[in-house]
Amino acid sequence: MITSGSLGQEIVSSIHKLRQVISIYVYCVDKQRHKLWANKFPKVKAIITQVDELISCIKVDHNILKIVEEPLAINIFTTGTSTGGVNGQFIFSQVLIDCLLRLKSTSKDQTELITICKKVYEGNTFEMTNLHEFENKYSPTKALWWYTRDTFFFKAINAVLRSENIHMIFLFRQFISDIQHQLKENQVKFPIKVYRGQMISSDELKRLKEHCEQFISMNSFISTSTDEQQARVFLSVPNGAVDLESVLFEIEADPSTVTTKPFADISQHSEYPGESEILFMPGSIFRLESVMQSSENSIWIVRMKLCSDDDHHLKKVLTHMKQQLGNEHTNLQTLGRLLSDMSKFDLAERYFVRLLEELLQNDPLRIDLYQDLARVASQTSKFDQCMEWRQQAIALAEQTVISDIPLNAKWAQNGVTVAGGHGKGNATNQLYYPEGIFIDDDQTIVIADCWNHRIVQWRTDNTNEEVVAGGHGQGNRLDQLNCPTNVLIDEKTNTLIISDRGNRRVVRWSRRNGTRQGEILIENIECWGLALDNQRNLYVSDVENHQVKKYGIGNKNVILVAGYGLGSLADQLCFPSCIFLDQQQDLYVADTQNNRVMKWNKGSQEGTLVAKYSILFNLLTYSMSPVGLFVDGQGTLYVAESGNNRVTRWPQGSNQTTIIVGGNGYGEAANQFQNVRGLSFDRHGNLFVVDGGSGFWGGNHRVQRFSIE
Repeated sequence: MITSGSLGQEIVSSIHKLRQVISIYVYCVDKQRHKLWANKFPKVKAIITQVDELISCIKVDHNILKIVEEPLAINIFTTGTSTGGVNGQFIFSQVLIDCLLRLKSTSKDQTELITICKKVYEGNTFEMTNLHEFENKYSPTKALWWYTRDTFFFKAINAVLRSENIHMIFLFRQFISDIQHQLKENQVKFPIKVYRGQMISSDELKRLKEHCEQFISMNSFISTSTDEQQARVFLSVPNGAVDLESVLFEIEADPSTVTTKPFADISQHSEYPGESEILFMPGSIFRLESVMQSSENSIWIVRMKLCSDDDHHLKKVLTHMKQQLGNEHTNLQTLGRLLSDMSKFDLAERYFVRLLEELLQNDPLRIDLYQDLARVASQTSKFDQCMEWRQQAIALAEQTVISDIPLNAKWAQNGVTVAGGHGKGNATNQLYYPEGIFIDDDQTIVIADCWNHRIVQWRTDNTNEEVVAGGHGQGNRLDQLNCPTNVLIDEKTNTLIISDRGNRRVVRWSRRNGTRQGEILIENIECWGLALDNQRNLYVSDVENHQVKKYGIGNKNVILVAGYGLGSLADQLCFPSCIFLDQQQDLYVADTQNNRVMKWNKGSQEGTLVAKYSILFNLLTYSMSPVGLFVDGQGTLYVAESGNNRVTRWPQGSNQTTIIVGGNGYGEAANQFQNVRGLSFDRHGNLFVVDGGSGFWGGNHRVQRFSIE
C-alpha cells in the first residue's frame, strides 16, 4: 500500500493487522516528520520522498512477495515402506513429469492454452499485452527469458506445477521442455552450493523435521542463489503474518549425479542478468540431511543434497515404470494409461478420446484406444459404456488386417524387458522357461510360462504379470497345467486356448475375472503349437506323431492338414513345434528337427520349403532349430531360431535372409538371447521375443521388446 504522510497517519493503525497487507510505503514531502509515527508500525517499509526510490523499494519487496506466495509442493519418499501411500505419490509424480515432457505438443494444445490464459486475464491490460507478445514472439531459445520476466508465464507455470493440475501441465509441457533443454545446454559443470530463502508454514516445517534423512522432490521449478546473503533477503517475515517460518535451504548439487533433471546458472538468459540464479527442474530429488534452527536468530536451516534416480530405494520400481514409457516420445495413449494407473479415470478417458479425435477412422490404433476406454469405463462401473467400447474394438479388429511391415524395416538392436528378466521364479515379475507368446488387439501379451505351469498376462499399462490360467502347481486337475507350450486368445468367446503339453491336452479358460479352472477341448495329444482360422477352426501341432491337425467347432471334425509320417520329404515333418496361419489361411510349420520352415497351402497334400540354410551358408552357424514364426500381410516370414539365438526375416519368394535382432552370441545383454523360444509383433510393428532358455542351456527367462525404427 502506498499512502501519503497525513492520510497514512490516520489509516495505518486500522489496516496494519490485515494479513493481506504485506508492505506499506509512506510517500511524502517531510520524511523526518512522519518517521515519528511510522516507526511504530513494522509493515511500514520505507518513508520516501523520491519517486525513483519508491519504485526501487516496491521492486525489491515484490520479489520477496513472490517467494512468500510460492509455497513448497513436496513429495516425500520414506525408506523402508511399500510403494503405496506417500511413496506411490512420489513415484507417480516422477513418472508423470517424465511422460509429459516426452509427449510432443501440437498447435491444438497451444491454442487451448492461450485461450484459457486470455479468459483468466481478461480485463488485465498488462497481462493481455504480455499474452499477445508471447503468442506471437515466443521461441524455445527464449524460454528462460520468459520464465524470469514478471509476467503471467512465471506465475502460471509454477502455479499449475505446485497444484499438480495435470491438464494445465499437459498444456504447458512444451514450454517446460524448452526450459529443460536450455538448462541442459547451460548445465553447471562443477559441484556447487546454493541457497534459497523461503517462508513456509509451521506445518510444512514440521513435516520436513519429521523426514530427515529421507528423499524429497519439489513439484515446481526451484530458484536458488549462489549468494547466501541474497537468499536471506527473502527471509523477512511480513509483520502480522500468521503461521509462517523463515527457512534458509542450503543445497549441495553435483552435476555428475543428474541426467534427466538438469540445473543451471540462468543469469545470461535472465531478464535480470545481475542475479546469480541457479534453477532446478521440477521433480529434482534431494536427500533431506538436517533441519536445525540457527543459533543467532529464528531462521531455520534446511540442508539438502541433490540426488540421482539411483540413490534411493525405489530405483528399480522407478526404472521399470519409466521403461514402460520407452526411450523415445510418448503419446496420449501412454499418458492415459499412466493416469488410469493413478486412478485418474476422468483424465485418462479425456486423453484417450483426444487421441481418437486425431486418428483416421481406419487407424488400427483405434482398436487399442477402444479397449483402453472399455477398461476405464469398467473401473468406474460404467458397464454399458464398457460394452459399447468393446464392441467398437471388435468391429474394427475384424476389418483390420495385420499391417505390412516394410521389407527395409529396422528394429532397435537392444531389447527392453517387458516381462520377467528377474531370474527364474514364480513371483509376479518372474518367468521360468517361457515358451509361446500371443498379442491381441488391445496390446495384451499372453505368455506360456512353461515351467511355472501357468499362463501369465502382461499389459503395457501394468508393471507386473498377472496369472490368468494355472498357477496352482504342476498337475492334471482342471485348475492346473503341466508345462504349457503355447497359448492364443479367442476374441469371439473371450477365452484362452492353451497347449497343455505335459498333460497331453488342449484346454480352454475363460478370461473373465474369477475363473478358477479350465475345460478340456482335446485329449491324448502331445500338443505344442496352436492357430485359429477365420472360421474358428483350431489347428494343433502334434510333436509325437509329427503332424498338424485341424479341429472343427466342437471338435466334431478332425482333419490331418500337414505331416504324413516322420521324415524330411515335402509331405513329412519331424517335431513340428510352432505353427502360423497367414491371411490366406495357408499354414506355416516350424519343422524344428528338420531345421526348416514349411508352407502348406490350403488343401495341399505336401508342403513347400520356405526357409532353410544351405550347407555352405550354414558353415558359420549352428542348426536353425526354428521354434517361433510370424508372417505379415505381404507374406514376409519371421523366424525365431533357437539354434542361433536370433530372429531372421525371409521375404516371400526369396531364399535370402537377414538377421533383424540377436545373433550376437549367447548371453544376457540387451542384444543377446539364451535360447530364443517364440516371437510376435504388435500392430505397430514392434517385435516381441521370448528369450526363455531350456533346462540344459539355462536362460534369461524374459520377454524382450524391440521397437521398430
